[in-house]
Amino acid sequence: MIERNCQRMRSQRGAALLTAMIIVALVATLAGAMVWQQWRAIQVEAAERARTQSAWILAGALDWARLILREDARNGGVDHLGEPWAVPLAEARLSTFLAADKDNTDDAPDAFLSGAITDALSRYNVANVVSGNRIDPVELAALQRLCETVGVSADVATRIAAGLRDAAPPQPAGAPASAASAPEPAPAADPPLMPRSVRQLAWLGIDPESLRLLEPYIVLLPEKAWVNVNTAPREVLVAAIPNLDLATAERIVQARQRSPMKSTADVQALAPSLPSSAFERLAVGSSFFEVRGRLRLGDVVLEQRSLVQRRGLDVVVLQRDRVSARDQAGS
Repeated sequence: MIERNCQRMRSQRGAALLTAMIIVALVATLAGAMVWQQWRAIQVEAAERARTQSAWILAGALDWARLILREDARNGGVDHLGEPWAVPLAEARLSTFLAADKDNTDDAPDAFLSGAITDALSRYNVANVVSGNRIDPVELAALQRLCETVGVSADVATRIAAGLRDAAPPQPAGAPASAASAPEPAPAADPPLMPRSVRQLAWLGIDPESLRLLEPYIVLLPEKAWVNVNTAPREVLVAAIPNLDLATAERIVQARQRSPMKSTADVQALAPSLPSSAFERLAVGSSFFEVRGRLRLGDVVLEQRSLVQRRGLDVVVLQRDRVSARDQAGS
């Protein structure tokens, strides 16, 4: 009897110990889960705060760039690479401005901002190739010259022109046709989407390697616009001016560094062997600019690229792309 009672007591003590161990394990698991959730919430909040701060800074940088372009328009004159807007912003530290207490910035995040404004018309505007639903043969020839200059097959230019023509909305009945344009073909059975940027030209079946070679020299704007001879590289000048060779294009680039071109007549004076009609589709100013901003916050890099149009003294944002990535240099 006594022995059975002792065994029963030992069994009860073992069950109580096992129960206590289960409770301890359960409490530890719940506590660990709560700590992890709290840590995760802190990380999410920190990431959201960094994203919001980055967006504010990049938005401020874009507004500052618009102010610079507005002041440039107020001063008038041609647009060239010696103006203030063409000077890039070197990477500058902004950590002290992000700190709540300016006397103690030891714990402030490392934030660095850089950026640049470039003339979008320093590149060839691919939108010039199509007028309504027709291909402009003069502009198609210009795009073909550019392709050949940068080492891309001229067939790529033909495919870009055909794709943009097929993607263009149909012209209303009775719309006047340009005398220089090719006859309008029958509408495509399955028209492609209209690209809004150079990278989206891949929708027209253009291979990535050709786009990589063309991207530094072309732009896709919402309307026709001529190349600015004061900012375009020699490859684009060769494309925009029929029968212009690379040597003469380089001479134009060297001459504009000494004195910007005030009119297309100044360009013609440097290539007197070419007819005046070769310089008709050129400009010495621009209304389209690309604003690039790059913010490095810790090991995260946020880049923003904006296409703006200057309409008088008003600078309108047409497109804005933002890309976030890890800083490869710091990894």
